[in-house]
Amino acid sequence: MSILNQIIPGIYLSSLINQVSVHRAVSGIISSKVVIRGAIASPHYRTSPPRPLHRTSSWKPSYAFSTIENPTSKMSKPQVLLLGEIDHAHDAWSSLASIADVIEPKARSRDEFIKECKSGAFDRVVATYRTFTSVAITGLIDEELIAALPKGLKFIAHNGAGYDQIDVNACTKADIRVSNVPTAVDDATADTNMFLILGALRGFNTSLFALRNGHWKGSPPPPLGHDPQGKVIGILGMGGIGRNLMKKASAFGMTTQYHNRTKLSDELSGGAKYVSFDELLATSDVLSLNLPLNKQTRHIISTAEFEKMKKGVVITNTARGAVMNEDALVKALENGQVWSAGLDVFEEEPKVHPGLVGNPHVMLLPHMGTWTVETQTKMEVWCINNVKSAIEKGKLMSPVGEQRDM
Repeated sequence: MSILNQIIPGIYLSSLINQVSVHRAVSGIISSKVVIRGAIASPHYRTSPPRPLHRTSSWKPSYAFSTIENPTSKMSKPQVLLLGEIDHAHDAWSSLASIADVIEPKARSRDEFIKECKSGAFDRVVATYRTFTSVAITGLIDEELIAALPKGLKFIAHNGAGYDQIDVNACTKADIRVSNVPTAVDDATADTNMFLILGALRGFNTSLFALRNGHWKGSPPPPLGHDPQGKVIGILGMGGIGRNLMKKASAFGMTTQYHNRTKLSDELSGGAKYVSFDELLATSDVLSLNLPLNKQTRHIISTAEFEKMKKGVVITNTARGAVMNEDALVKALENGQVWSAGLDVFEEEPKVHPGLVGNPHVMLLPHMGTWTVETQTKMEVWCINNVKSAIEKGKLMSPVGEQRDM
């Protein structure tokens, strides 16, 4: 072999490696301008020690192009936009790094977010993971916001069972798929619901405050409460949470009836009686609101509905505040049509109607239905899996009901 045959491959390889190194350095500088969490830990793409530029006893040159790392391979991964925080499922979130780069917005208001969208900062985003509280930055996901989103964004993974912050019809028109976490919240929300039912039935709220103020049960003592045994609970919205609540209410000796848009199968209903809306209002001792909020269900319970109820009915709401007219509820409590109420959600959260705050017969919680470590973790993992499914399979694991046929 001639001396040229020995030298030229070495020169060629050294030149190629130097070019790759320069390309990496430039790519690192560019990538450092993007806020990336989880997917790229540093502005450099190297994941193993660099090969030496000079021969050593343990290093042998290779002329196969497949053995040289492609400096742009990781840049070809799709991006996921994180709207909100990951508080618990850190391992599951970190696993996204193998299939996507995760970025976060710099915006801290809706106007800023729309401008950031239009700037092209999110042009490689294909999916977004959003939390309920991210509405503070983006505002509602409505037609205006959807029009500003990058054209490549096709999936919105919402971390919550209720998704009234998202205009699903507008998303459908823009060919954007939406998912929620429909069953991860069932146990915790139904537990909270049962707590509110018991507290409202027994009238515990008045004495809770009296005790803390040094008045024991109260001066005078509160009226006697009611036992759950033998009472009829009417569930408006017999979805996963409603069915879970039915089982818990049964353990306290309550009989369940329900109303849905459509009657459930015998297997799903678990023996609960299906009744009309008006019959549900007229014959329930306890009315539990477990239906989603949308244009059709807003203020589904208002003055006319309260007048159809039993005198002294107990009402609980762990769904969304606006399914019930709070002004009408306050008046029904004041005139005795409603004996007590247990509420975890409100029309204008975090604002609460002063007529509810000032009524000692109302049990109030600040939207704590899913406020447990276990449930929050399950919700995050579920939502992350929706993102993974979107990227790997091109479809969401749990699309919202309106899009199941898409």
